[in-house]
This record gives sequence, structure tokens and C-alpha cells, in this order.
Amino acid sequence: MKKLMCAIMLVVIVLSFAGCKTISQDNNKQDIPNVEIEKVVMKIDSISVDITWENNNSVKDLFNFAKNGLTINMSRYGGFEQVGSIGKNIVSNNKQITTNPGDVVLYNSNQIVIFFGSNTWSYTKLGHINLNQTELNNLLNKSNVVLYLNNK
Repeated sequence: MKKLMCAIMLVVIVLSFAGCKTISQDNNKQDIPNVEIEKVVMKIDSISVDITWENNNSVKDLFNFAKNGLTINMSRYGGFEQVGSIGKNIVSNNKQITTNPGDVVLYNSNQIVIFFGSNTWSYTKLGHINLNQTELNNLLNKSNVVLYLNNK
């Protein structure tokens, strides 16, 4: 009788674990509507810049938020980047990376950072501005800039 009870309990325990699911959260895997990335214009202080956007859900979420236009006031920080608040949290998938001049990243799920220098930190890459170092310095190495995103 004891063996039968032990066997039944073992079966119940095994079946209980079989019904359990492991849930992992990856903030970059949310169901985000598709956005036509090539139709988004980025301007810095009213100057259109050529940017290659990453194909990830952070970019899609940002563009959905900015579908009617988004203006971000940015400030120089550390002598190598401009930082500005998006105004809300968007999905992120941070990884420790070393940025290059021209990189556009998401920091802390709610700030855009544009580099005219380099830094190593945990960011979600959004894109890269296709300008040389001199052009980036002229555009970004000042106290404040205004970033504008809009669909064409």
C-alpha cells in the first residue's frame, strides 16, 4: 500500500511540474506593429541627417510613438554625446557595447543618446548617422541641440 501511495504521489508531482511553464521576459520581443523605417526623417537643429536605422522593436516602438512627429531637446554630456528624454519608456534590449561617433542609442528605455565621441555602457542600438567625425562635431559638439523625428 505504501509503494502504491508513493507511486501515485510521484506521478502527481511529475504531472504538476509538466504543467509549469518557464516565462522569460525579453522586452525587445513585444508585438509591435511594423513601421516603414525608410520613411522616417531625422533632423538635428533642422538639418536632415542620413541615418541607417537598426531593424529592432525598439526602433519600431520609437517610430510608432513619433508617428505624428517627436521633438527632443538634447544636452551635451561628458564632451562626447548629446542626451535627451523621449518622454516615455519604450521597449529596450540593452547590451554592453562600445559606441562609435554617429551611433544613436537608447539609454534607460527613455532617453536617446547621439554620440560624436565614444563610450562603453549598456545601451540598445537604434542606428548610426552617416557623417564623418568633423561633420558630427560641427553638428553635435555644442551645449544643446534639438532632435526631430517624423514620417515623410
